[in-house]
Amino acid sequence: MPLPSHVPVLIAGGGPVGLTLAALLAEYGIASLTVEADDDYCTGSRAICISRRSQEILGWAGADQPLTATGLPWTGGRSYYRDREVLHFEMPHDPLQRYAPMVNIQQYSIEEYAHQAMQRHPERAALQWSARVAGLRADADGVTVEVEVDAGGQRQTVRADWLIACDGGRSTVRDAMGLKLEGMQYEGRYVIVDIEQASTRPVERLAWFDPPSNPGSTLLMHRQPGNVWRVDYQIRDDEDADEAVKPENVLPRVQSHLDMIGETAPWKPLWISIYNAKCLTLDQYRHGRVLFAGDAGHLVPIFGVRGLNSGLDDAGNLAWKLAWVLKGQAPASLLDSYSTERVHATRQNLAYGAKSTEFMAPPDFGFRLMREAALRLALADDTVRSLINPRQSAPISYDTSPLNLADGAPQAGPGAAPGQPAPDAWLQDGDAPRYLSACFGKGFVALAVSPTAALAADLDTLAASTQGAPHPLRIVRVGAGGWDDAHGQLQQRYGAADGLVYLLRPDGYVLGRWNTPDAARLRAALAPYYPSITVSAHKEGQA
Repeated sequence: MPLPSHVPVLIAGGGPVGLTLAALLAEYGIASLTVEADDDYCTGSRAICISRRSQEILGWAGADQPLTATGLPWTGGRSYYRDREVLHFEMPHDPLQRYAPMVNIQQYSIEEYAHQAMQRHPERAALQWSARVAGLRADADGVTVEVEVDAGGQRQTVRADWLIACDGGRSTVRDAMGLKLEGMQYEGRYVIVDIEQASTRPVERLAWFDPPSNPGSTLLMHRQPGNVWRVDYQIRDDEDADEAVKPENVLPRVQSHLDMIGETAPWKPLWISIYNAKCLTLDQYRHGRVLFAGDAGHLVPIFGVRGLNSGLDDAGNLAWKLAWVLKGQAPASLLDSYSTERVHATRQNLAYGAKSTEFMAPPDFGFRLMREAALRLALADDTVRSLINPRQSAPISYDTSPLNLADGAPQAGPGAAPGQPAPDAWLQDGDAPRYLSACFGKGFVALAVSPTAALAADLDTLAASTQGAPHPLRIVRVGAGGWDDAHGQLQQRYGAADGLVYLLRPDGYVLGRWNTPDAARLRAALAPYYPSITVSAHKEGQA
């Protein structure tokens, strides 16, 4: 099938990040073409732990329902030193939450659900299997891309206004532009094994350090849908990688561990691979009309499950900004903030990931000695156990983002300040429960707590002035005449006093907050994103 000669957005790579980005752009009314070198979804479990934030992002695209119906939710985990428990951790969660802190599900399922979400908008989201970027030429107005469309090397030329590289750690786009990831790579290697075995064990993150089943190794286990266990175990530095993944060497090690923990049901292997941790990133993710997301821009260690989750966060950050630019709602310079914010997020994730890696796979004798001491002390001293905590993925605060507005309500507390991810809250709209996070993924949101009549009128006027925009401002009023903070979550998480107004970005981050702001201040805050909003010259600096 011939490819279109021109597309607004060409996405290189149809993995979970590329497909989710395409689905999000389609929701925003932006047409894209995704080209994927493989002929189907990935094989093997690969990335398996999907965070609450990632579930929200998939929800914006309409891909969350099959995920939550199929995935296995979990809230904590256990770590063992040899055969004794040294840590039991719980992630923050409550009975009223919209999504579990983590859901275990194989990466190929995420790809399938994101693709299904794309297919809700077939006129705007196309996917071409068995096609890869073979060359490109970027200029000030777009990118001319050579796409190889069959095994024989046949090529077609596609002109794209924007090219998004989501083509993984071996990115062809990155290589074609002469860009290199910078950072460090750890020597410790892990064999990754999927096995099929029925189990009634609770869904938890399980880790063993120096287990009797595999002395000297570190071993991780996660249950997945379909009676699948994901098993990761460290191999010795002197083991040959090719030998390490041969079934005759893998299966006895897995069997030894299953015997140790009492999992006696019949089992069979499904997939075997090998991995080592990398802490690598580009210095910037925007290069003119080419942008990078996911593993094409950064490689993060698997420990703490920040790899795919950070890639989905890239997609959530980029989608609305690219849509605003393509719809003429903002200048192309808005995309510079994508790079600034997500490079900052990557550097935070790399710092956490490096700490976890150095504990899970100590790079030298000194780190091994410190880990041994911590594990031994943790057997008897609870205060040491925090050192073993894997520090699971969490949304990153964009503290230095150029989009952040001066904090007009610092007394409300640090939890929902400008640049922070907006906490979710379960509110009541009459008899119907409403999650605040369900308002994200569209336009900007003004969250107003018990506004005065004058402030409520100003907000309504402001929202009315954006009704002609592709994604108008939405007002969420809490208090008299609006939604009810029936469970006190808004008060707890936003310090929500009467008169407070929060402006929330489409990706669920706080743009600004004020205590009873005047109309001019609100107009100035939103004018960069809604051209229909006019700001008088003498008021413009107030925001």
